[in-house]
Amino acid sequence: MGLANFWRNNKVLIVMGTSLGLIHWGWYNLKDSHPLKRPRDEVLEPGIVTYLSPSPPSAAGAKNQ
Repeated sequence: MGLANFWRNNKVLIVMGTSLGLIHWGWYNLKDSHPLKRPRDEVLEPGIVTYLSPSPPSAAGAKNQ
């Protein structure tokens, strides 16, 4: 089994495996070294917003008024 025979029998596996590995490696490097990426301390996050709805008057409180 020579190199030519190995290439002929496994061409798709070799090409697709190499391509998939290089794409994942490139995506990892792109995410890691993005020029617009700010450190985590500089990321602006929205403040906590809460809303408390007024409670409906209770039946006992309505009788006392």
